[in-house]
Amino acid sequence: MRVLVIGGYGGFGARLSRRLAADGWQVLVAGRSGEKARPFAAGLPDAEGLAFDRDGDCTAQLAAIGADLVIDAAGPFQGSSYDLPRACIAAGLHYLDLADARGFVCGIGALDAEARAAGVAVIAGASSLPALSGAVVRELSQGMERIEAIDMAISATTRASAGPAVVRAALSYAGQPVRLWRGGEWRAFPGWSMAKRLRFAVPGQAVLRRRVALADVPDLELFPQLCPGAPATTFRGGSEFSLQMLALGALGCLVRLGLLRSAVPLARWLAPLQQWTAQLGGDRSAMVVELAGLAGGQPELRRWTLIAGKGEGQEIPTLAAQLLARRLREGKLQPGACHGGEELALADFEPLFADLAVTHATTAETPELPYRRVLGPRFAQLAAPIQRMHQPQAETVVRGEGTVERGQSLLARLLGLIMGFPPAGSYPVEVRFEPRHGRERWTRNFGPHRFASEMGVSAQNLLTERFGPMRFHFALEVDRQGGLIMVLKKWTALGLPMPLTLGPQIAASEAAHGDAFVFDVAVAMPLVGPVVHYRGTLRT
Repeated sequence: MRVLVIGGYGGFGARLSRRLAADGWQVLVAGRSGEKARPFAAGLPDAEGLAFDRDGDCTAQLAAIGADLVIDAAGPFQGSSYDLPRACIAAGLHYLDLADARGFVCGIGALDAEARAAGVAVIAGASSLPALSGAVVRELSQGMERIEAIDMAISATTRASAGPAVVRAALSYAGQPVRLWRGGEWRAFPGWSMAKRLRFAVPGQAVLRRRVALADVPDLELFPQLCPGAPATTFRGGSEFSLQMLALGALGCLVRLGLLRSAVPLARWLAPLQQWTAQLGGDRSAMVVELAGLAGGQPELRRWTLIAGKGEGQEIPTLAAQLLARRLREGKLQPGACHGGEELALADFEPLFADLAVTHATTAETPELPYRRVLGPRFAQLAAPIQRMHQPQAETVVRGEGTVERGQSLLARLLGLIMGFPPAGSYPVEVRFEPRHGRERWTRNFGPHRFASEMGVSAQNLLTERFGPMRFHFALEVDRQGGLIMVLKKWTALGLPMPLTLGPQIAASEAAHGDAFVFDVAVAMPLVGPVVHYRGTLRT
């Protein structure tokens, strides 16, 4: 069988061409430059090099070449049309690509009816994302009844990110809005923001520590739809040099400030610089996929980590296309157009990993959740709505109704203003929970009025709530009806211990009313009297 690999002599395309040739395909190595394609093809068995312009008349070019399968490994796919896959459908040719552009991959289903009618398979995203990542998510999610969060990251060697197409793709979303599913709604965050330093660890391998930041990929759109629980999904990408990541973040800031419309035009200067710095890089790449959710009703965090050495991490984006090409040859691909996120299992990749300098491992742990940590075994005694409220593993939003009463003295009004408490009245209520490294940020919205605090656990195993410079430390008690009572044990201001007798008098309780969560919090101060009393119902 004959396969046309567009971009077949480029970074990833060359690796894919070698793999397909080793599998016995007659490989047609194609690209804009026939002069580059022909000498590369000469080094492969039963291969031919030729010129192909994916932005030209694809229908005429395909008719002149003749092939059974077309694989587009050229890119970038950001902003690309479907002219090539449509031309393949019209010519009765199967089509795969290595795209990781969100719009391109997620929209490929628009060609499904045409592909079915022509009896051909059209698969976008036959690469690390979303084909491999989707296989990992399905493997990790086995036995989980609900997934609340998916966090992924890839840190490649600088050599892997030195191609012009990769550079243009990275610049295309610097500072541009990236839609993330958060708390049951879509919210926009700037590309290459949300930077963090990750630790990639696999037994038997030296630990990698790399800086990564938010990148726009198909998984962000696909996984909230495909996984039970509509999980909040985040993907961060990066190279091995922190300086490069900082530069991308800086370009993103310029775009957000309106000083730069887009960073893409800078590719003509930055791509050669990236190719030069690739010589200074190492040979190790890494990937991690984390799932947080419920297994058997209990919170669990599962993590799959891969570390590739000897520069062989650059092979990984080509593996899904090789596997799907094998399936096509075996007659196991169904006609139609779809993304690659549901086509393969992690076990399919194992034989290919075994031939590479690749090590991967899966771990599972119980996440640090403040209320569960303080209560320990008593957490199970809480009523179900209260349990659900106090074990968020991803940004979660709950809504309901509530009322606020405010103290009337001058000092009470001043304290309420400092703390940000809403005015007296009845309101629709929205509470947003944001877990962060064993802590939870609670943002309470009473109508248009907002106030926030952060929950954590003290060294004495007390629940700690921080309002600005003040911290309040509570013991937690469970009543006979499964309700929760908070008892203030100590408080501090600006880090200094304060006398309990001079502190706030807080009466805080939680209860269940059917499936609803009921809260009641009253705060008073010595010599001041009542400051605020807010209560209401939330639907969990």
